[in-house]
Amino acid sequence: MNGVSVGILGTGKYVPERRLTNVELERMVETNDEWIVTRTGIRERRIAAPEQATSDLAYEASVKALEAADITAEELDLIIVATITPDMFFPSTACLLQEKLGAKKAAAFDLSAACSGFIYGLANATGFISMGMYKHVLVVGAECLSRITDYEDRNTCILFGDGAGAVVLGPVTGDRGFKSFKLGADGAGGELLRIRGGGSRCPSSGETLADRSHFIEMNGRDVFKFAVRVMGSAAEEALAAAGYEKADIDLLVPHQANIRIIQSALERLNLSEDKAMINLDRYGNVSAASIPLALAEAVEEGRVKEGDTIVLVGFGGGLTWGAAVLNW
Repeated sequence: MNGVSVGILGTGKYVPERRLTNVELERMVETNDEWIVTRTGIRERRIAAPEQATSDLAYEASVKALEAADITAEELDLIIVATITPDMFFPSTACLLQEKLGAKKAAAFDLSAACSGFIYGLANATGFISMGMYKHVLVVGAECLSRITDYEDRNTCILFGDGAGAVVLGPVTGDRGFKSFKLGADGAGGELLRIRGGGSRCPSSGETLADRSHFIEMNGRDVFKFAVRVMGSAAEEALAAAGYEKADIDLLVPHQANIRIIQSALERLNLSEDKAMINLDRYGNVSAASIPLALAEAVEEGRVKEGDTIVLVGFGGGLTWGAAVLNW
């Protein structure tokens, strides 16, 4: 990567107070705690309050990231929000967040790449800063997946939760910063994970409401096979692009979708589980918020120190995937 070295100046996270446990889900659909934990590793997930929207969760995480970076909102040049659950079709959640923060000088836009969205956002932000167009960029992954989860579908309702993670990116010195990105997409798999209703292809109507077209639909088996394949390969390709080896990884921060997918990636990368940040047992799959939330938590727990090599990797609907190599 050429130009200015770009790194993370501060991280922040926010999760709603309400916990939805597996035991509660047992009373809602035909499932049980043991089955959910064995198949996914998830024990509970957070659910936004009725009055909370995605921009509210994003705001809380962003304030913490700005504080950690010692940057004021007025110093932000750009805000990127990765989400599949915007407050509304438009204006963008990023514009709503800009107003909440008082970031009057910042440009703002949303980015939709599902669970890979945060990695896509980091790559965009790094490009803007590296080329000298902007100095400080706020990248947020935020979701209210409970709003689009079908709590009558036992195959998907056990997976998803709400939350937000945020980072402030800016110029860094020495050997710090992002070393490589690997982004990918395969639109041929678009039907494997989607929401059919509400867009221009299938506009909202009484019929779309009746057939539950506004909720997440997923072919779990095929998405699982795709994820197992792409998580490891994307990380390997990003490492190779950075000139690094698997043994150089100090911490893997993977998308928190399923413990078996994470374990598969660890095996491919020759890493022990203590080299990964895993918190899906407490938050479930939070889509674009998953990786930044896990990264912020790793920083909070003191698992990240200066000079560490960190690999961020995720996959999502689209189908999409992304990986990044970062020297902290």
